[in-house]
Amino acid sequence: MADTMNGFKRTHYCTDLNEGDIGREVIVAGWVQKARNLGNLMFVDLRDRTGILQLAFDDATDRAVFEKAEGLRAEYVVMAKGDVRAREAVNHDIPTGKIEIFVRELRIVGKAQTPPFEITDTTNVKEELRLRYRYLDLRRSEMQKALQLRHKIVKVARDYYDENGFLEIETPILIKSTPEGARDYLVPSRVHNGKFYALPQSPQLYKQLLMLSGFDRYMQIARCFRDEDLRADRQPEFTQIDLEMSFADEEDVMAVNEGFMKRVMKQVLDIDIQTPFRRIPYAEAMDRFGSDKPDTRFGLELTDLTDLLAGTEFKVFAGAVSEGGSVRAINVKGAASTLTRKEIDKLVEFVKTYKAKGLAYTRLTADGESSSYEKFLSEEEKNAIRARLDAQTGDVLLIVADAKNSVVYDALGALRCHLAERLGLIEKDTFDFLWVTDFPLFEYSEEEGRFMAKHHPFTMPKAEDISMVETDKEHCLARAYDMVMNGCEVGGGSVRINDPELQERMFRALGFTLEDAREKFGFLIDAYQYGAPPHSGMAFGLDRLVMLMLQKDSIRDVIAFPKVQNASELMSHCPDVVEPKALDELGIAVVHEETETPAE
Repeated sequence: MADTMNGFKRTHYCTDLNEGDIGREVIVAGWVQKARNLGNLMFVDLRDRTGILQLAFDDATDRAVFEKAEGLRAEYVVMAKGDVRAREAVNHDIPTGKIEIFVRELRIVGKAQTPPFEITDTTNVKEELRLRYRYLDLRRSEMQKALQLRHKIVKVARDYYDENGFLEIETPILIKSTPEGARDYLVPSRVHNGKFYALPQSPQLYKQLLMLSGFDRYMQIARCFRDEDLRADRQPEFTQIDLEMSFADEEDVMAVNEGFMKRVMKQVLDIDIQTPFRRIPYAEAMDRFGSDKPDTRFGLELTDLTDLLAGTEFKVFAGAVSEGGSVRAINVKGAASTLTRKEIDKLVEFVKTYKAKGLAYTRLTADGESSSYEKFLSEEEKNAIRARLDAQTGDVLLIVADAKNSVVYDALGALRCHLAERLGLIEKDTFDFLWVTDFPLFEYSEEEGRFMAKHHPFTMPKAEDISMVETDKEHCLARAYDMVMNGCEVGGGSVRINDPELQERMFRALGFTLEDAREKFGFLIDAYQYGAPPHSGMAFGLDRLVMLMLQKDSIRDVIAFPKVQNASELMSHCPDVVEPKALDELGIAVVHEETETPAE
C-alpha cells in the first residue's frame, strides 16, 4: 500500500532551487520522469509543473529508503526530503542541472501503471491517443508551458483593462436564442416545458445593454459556444477576451487594444512591438492578398490582369471577365527550379479545393519557358501580362480566373500562404500586426438567398453609406475592424448602432419585419428607447491568441480539454446518451434516423 504524505509539506517546486540553496534541507514533490539504478548508486528525475530535478541515492542513504527508491517506476507520485548538493555531472540542458537532492526520506504517495505513451515532449504518438488520455498528455512540459502562458495572458488582460477603467462583469450562459449567426447550442428547460435556452455565441447583446446601463467600460473572459460546421481547428466552445466602451469610436477601441497587445507581448514573451499598427482597408486586403486576414510577412501579392484580358480570345479568361469575374495572378520569384511541372500539378489540385476550376502557369527557366495558356494569347497580351508581373527568368507565374471574384481571392489567397510555407519565405520568429478596416456591412448568402450582416445586425454603417442601407446593400461599408496577427484574425469589433430608428432600418434591410425583430430582440429595442450612449467594442479569440504567441499549429494544443473535429471529446466520450427518465422530465423524445432494410 502506498505511503501517504505523513506530515510532509512541499517547501519548493523543482526549479525554485539553484546553487544558492546548496546545504538547505527541502521537501519536493512530483512525478517520476525516469529512474536509473547503477547498483550502489541511483538517480531519479523528479518532474513537477516547473521542470525536472534530480534525486540522488547512494551508499550513505538509509537502506530502507534506497530499497524503496529501487521500486520506483515512471509516473509514480513521490515526495522526497533531503539536502540540496552540487551535482558531480552537470546537465546543461535543464535549469537545475548543477544541483541534486540527496534524499533522506521518501514517500510514495501514488503508484502508476505503465502509461500508454511516454510522457515526454518528443513523443510522436497520434493525437487521437494523446487526447484519449489527455490527463497524461497534460503532464508533458510542452503542454504545461502552453497552459501556464495562457494563464499569464489572461492575468495581463485583467490587469491591463482594470488599469484602463474596465469593469469585469459576468453575463449569462443561459440566454435567449437569436438569429443571424451560427447555429445555437440549445438547452431544454424542465420548468418551462417545450421552451429552450441557448448557450451564448458571444455576450454581444448583454455587453451593449451594459453600456446602456451606464457601466461605461466592460470586459470579460467569456465562454462562447457555436454549433458550427465541422472544421479541423474549430472548437464548439471557446474563450473570448470581450470588451465594450461607451462614448468611444473605432479610434479609441484600436488604441486601447494596441496597448493591450504591446503589454502582453512584452510581459509574456519579452518582445517589443511597434504601435500604432498599419491599417489596410478590406478592399485593398482582398485585392493585394486575397484575404481579409492577410499575412504580410512575405510578398507573393496578387496582381489584377482583368483589364489586360478584356478582349482576349482565350475562353477561360474571356468567360471569367465577361461574367463579371476577374483574372488575377501571383509571381513566385525565382521558384522555377523548385516548382517543377509535377509540383505545379499538385498546386492545381490545391486550388481546386477552393472551388477554382484550374491554375494557369508559366515557368521561365534559363533553358526556356513552358506555359499552359500563353499559346492561346496574342503576343501583345502575353507581353502585357509579363510586364505587369515584372516577370524575369527563374520566375513562375500562376493565374486563376473565375466568374466569381470570391473564388479567385480564396484560391490565390490560400495558394500564396501555401507557397510561402512550402518555399520557406516566412520568418517564423516575427510577429506582424495590422488592422483590416472598412468591411462590407452586408454579405450575400447563397444558402439563404439574401443579404446577411457581415459582422452582426448592430454594426454601424459608415456615415456616407447610411442612406444606402436599404437600397444598395452591396456597396455599404461598416465601421468594423479586425486585428490580424501573422495572417490570422485575433480580434474583431465595430462601432455599434445606438439610434433606434437606424437600428429598425437595419433590421428591415436584413429582412426582419418589426414583429420579427421584436420577437428576437425586443428587450434591446426597448432598452434603446431609454437613452443609448454611442458605444463600440471588440473581442479577442483567446485560444487563437495563445496559439499564435506560442507558434503552435492548432488551438487544441493550448486548450486543456479540447474537442476533436466532430465536436466530441475522446477522453470522456461526450456527447453521450442520457437516461430516458431525464428526457421524460424535459418532454423530449429522441427520433432516430430510420435505416433501410436490406432487400432479401
